[in-house]
Amino acid sequence: MQAVAGLQRGMIHYSVRCRHGHSFDGWFASSGAFDRQVEAGLIECPVCGDTQVERGLMTPSLGRKGNTLSEHAPVALPPDSASDDPLQAVSVPTPATASAAGVPAQLRAALQALRAQVEKHCDPVGEKFAAEALRIHRGEAEARGIYGQATAEEAEMLQDEGVSFAAIPWVPRSDS
Repeated sequence: MQAVAGLQRGMIHYSVRCRHGHSFDGWFASSGAFDRQVEAGLIECPVCGDTQVERGLMTPSLGRKGNTLSEHAPVALPPDSASDDPLQAVSVPTPATASAAGVPAQLRAALQALRAQVEKHCDPVGEKFAAEALRIHRGEAEARGIYGQATAEEAEMLQDEGVSFAAIPWVPRSDS
């Protein structure tokens, strides 16, 4: 979790695939940063060591009924949170990408506690996350913690505007 808390700029999540068909996740400052790292041979498949990689297929964020979260639910942390960290937003994968069965019990418990804190201290804004985060960043809306959905394009726009965000796994609640 320290890696997420220490991020200064936004990150984009890509599914990455090597030429041998192995898929793995990668986090990049921007699509340009991904392209530069690929060209420099800096991204290596953790299975076979291949450096010839490309973006793989990604699950799209689809609108859902109710207050469920899509593939990535960015979270803006309140400015007065206990941490002195300048991190303002966190992108959160849903249970589909962080299934309880695939996460060790101790890590799952920590992530459930994190989710509980986000839900306790931040306002859900759904698919309006990017617009609301930008309004808060520009001082056009009350500074507060928010969470919701954003597309990769919206995430890149927020990064270009200087709104920080990162990603954390979003596991099922401990009470569900």
